[in-house]
Amino acid sequence: MRRLIVMLKRLGQLFNLDTEVENFDNIHQEILKGVSFRGTNLWILFFAIIVASVGLNMNSTAVIIGAMLISPLMGPINGMGYSIATYDMELFKKSIKNFSYAVGISLLASTAYFAISPISTAHSELLARTSPSIYDVLIALFGGLAGIVAISSKQKGNVIPGVAIATALMPPLCTAGYGLASGQLDFFLGAFYLFTINTVFIAIASVLISQILKFPIRTVVDPSQKKRINRWISIVIALVFIPSIYFGYLLVKKEQFVEEANKYITNVSTFEGNYLLSSEVNPSTKTITLVYGGLSLSNEQKEQISQKATQFNLDEPAIQIKQGLSFAGMDAKNMEVMQLREELNNLDRALRLKANQVDSLVKVGYLGQALLAEISAIYPAVKGCTYADTYRYTDSLSSPTALVLFETAPAQPLTIADKQTIRKWVSSRLDRDSVMVTFTDHS
Repeated sequence: MRRLIVMLKRLGQLFNLDTEVENFDNIHQEILKGVSFRGTNLWILFFAIIVASVGLNMNSTAVIIGAMLISPLMGPINGMGYSIATYDMELFKKSIKNFSYAVGISLLASTAYFAISPISTAHSELLARTSPSIYDVLIALFGGLAGIVAISSKQKGNVIPGVAIATALMPPLCTAGYGLASGQLDFFLGAFYLFTINTVFIAIASVLISQILKFPIRTVVDPSQKKRINRWISIVIALVFIPSIYFGYLLVKKEQFVEEANKYITNVSTFEGNYLLSSEVNPSTKTITLVYGGLSLSNEQKEQISQKATQFNLDEPAIQIKQGLSFAGMDAKNMEVMQLREELNNLDRALRLKANQVDSLVKVGYLGQALLAEISAIYPAVKGCTYADTYRYTDSLSSPTALVLFETAPAQPLTIADKQTIRKWVSSRLDRDSVMVTFTDHS
């Protein structure tokens, strides 16, 4: 038990922030500087919005990341959270005011850009900002925690740029502008809800860390006002958080549907002489479209394909089966032509096989003659040669073997060493895995 307590104390020391916390006045000045939205910050925001809009329009992830890095939107959000934690209502009002200006300018700039842009296609980077869920809540909360801890620390490092990328405030705003410019209300609402999630939970993270680190309260607040502020915080969190749980549930169900649908599609990629030419999975409507090529599918076969979906935990998907290419629709003359072509192809293959066999027989005769000519020049005692391609059989295996029979003059017998040399030479000359060389007397 004592060892556990010691271990917990050491762990607490590792996570202790007190020794690295910046001076409270310096933190306050840093927050105030970020809240201010005029001059430099305003121009940077405008440029960042245009850069992010171009990145979304061209579906360029690198450009979008660059826009997130230069965006100054984190300042007013941290200011809101910090002012709530320290009950500094003047700073809170200033943060809300400047943040509202920033959001308005961002929406105007992005809407204007997408209104004049000749490219109106909704690419994947735009679509990704229209379906927020509870996972975005987690990203915003923990990203915001990292950001406010970095601001409060003497060793800020490269955390703040990373937080800007992770929480992604700019892309949802630009996507909302795209929705306004194109008249697509669902794009605007989805993207603006994602932006609201990011804003609220980054601010909540600032509140939590500010209270944990015990930032000094800047104004005198009576208990009833504290209670009212806490109640409003709870209401806002609930209003933003609860819908994200539902959207997160829908996201998980869609991902599960796509995963099982892909398994099902792999299983029915071939069916009784038909081949799957293309497939499409729509998780929103729970439909799977299959396009087959080959023989014409009967209604019974289509029913069999559809029923296989139940084996993959698919929740009553609508299976649409289409015939992309069917031979059954051809007239009799076309079918006859195809059959004749197939017969001609078979005949051509048979002729090629026969020609290869004849060539191999000619080659076999040539090899025997060549071996005799070459070996007799070295060993005049060799008077004849027989060559054949055959098979060598054992109990359970057979292997192709080259059989070579040399006839030697009885008056000039070969020594054992000569025969061994000839066997090695023949094996090397024929370049075969299995060669049998035998010798007999020439009669």
